[in-house]
Amino acid sequence: MTAPSPDRSVDGERLFATLDRSSAIGSGPKGGLARLALSDSDRDMRDQFVAWCSGDGYAVSIDATGSIFARRPGSDDGLPAVMIGSHLDTQAAGGRFDGVLGVLAGLEILRTLDDHGIGTRRPIEVVNWTNEEGARFAPPMAASRVFAGFDSVDWLHRLEDDDGIRVGDELERIGYLGTAPVGGRVPNAYFELHIEQDSLLEEHGVTVGVVTGGYASHALNCVFRGECAHTGPTEMKLRRNAMIGAAYFLAAVNDIGWDYAPVGRTSASRMVIWPNRFGILPEHAEVTVDMRHTDRAVTDEMIARTREALARAAERGRVEAEVTGEWTFGDEVFDPDLAGLVRGAAAARGVPAMDMLSIAGHDAYYVSRIAPTALVFSPCVGGITHNEAEDIPREATIDAVNVLLDAVIARANR
Repeated sequence: MTAPSPDRSVDGERLFATLDRSSAIGSGPKGGLARLALSDSDRDMRDQFVAWCSGDGYAVSIDATGSIFARRPGSDDGLPAVMIGSHLDTQAAGGRFDGVLGVLAGLEILRTLDDHGIGTRRPIEVVNWTNEEGARFAPPMAASRVFAGFDSVDWLHRLEDDDGIRVGDELERIGYLGTAPVGGRVPNAYFELHIEQDSLLEEHGVTVGVVTGGYASHALNCVFRGECAHTGPTEMKLRRNAMIGAAYFLAAVNDIGWDYAPVGRTSASRMVIWPNRFGILPEHAEVTVDMRHTDRAVTDEMIARTREALARAAERGRVEAEVTGEWTFGDEVFDPDLAGLVRGAAAARGVPAMDMLSIAGHDAYYVSRIAPTALVFSPCVGGITHNEAEDIPREATIDAVNVLLDAVIARANR
């Protein structure tokens, strides 16, 4: 890979100005973000992103999943595009950079190409994928899953949040039910820059993580059904408390994680109870759990144990239980050629890089199943993420975006 031109670098001030503007949209109470997918604040951030892209002259299209694509043409514009993307939605108590950096770094790369009058053979598209987090509408990475052909638009539109509100209805309400077709086109390559969400880069003094693969991950959504009854007079032997069945299950899932630690891990992250009122035993409980390990065979073993724990918890709680949804991701292998471009770009700029695995889920997983994909990590202060205190080091982040810029240019000129 040829060395980059010394003046071919992103405008760090402009990049962080866009990040600061994003940080003001859907602010959380502790300085982070609470920009759940398809909420009013997500709409406002989408409006800002579209305004930036349109104002800079990029063609904007929105597909039927609500994903937004901003396109800079290439000299051979009929060729498949090189895509750069991530997500602008956040957790309910999320940080300012998780996902956001990847989208706005893509925008900064387009702007930098314009600044320096650099054309590319292939078009470049920056994409904001809908509902990556899955915090409001499970499962996560939903729009990229549909784009890659693993589920239908109708499936996504029918997903509901805890209040029974559907994705399709919310897309229409906020004005992002697009008309562009979903998928049906394979990008030439896909690049995703994401904060590491761990502290390995920081601990090793490294700026760029070249992700070669991920932890094999599997999630289960489980429902427990019991019977409402008075908390006072109802004898213990007559109780069918759905919450208790769920509690037995969640404790067992946590124990499974400890059995496979430190590499393996399990999580219980969501529980919805009805009626959830004092004085009445709940008849309904819904929980979401997941399990992860570097070895797919071990993850499968953890899944089997989790299913056994579900049956035991239902029996012990004298309730019924079933798995109502499940999804898997993370054991994909990312494209070695694109990884080589990223390593070469880092070396040419003198930016330290290292290979690593991803533990968290990213849209890159689904896109990698249909197109060559590179997932690139940049440092995250203290490894703090999905937390309003999440932060990134300024200069290292700019260096990582410059590495991404060079790798994207190299691929887009093929």
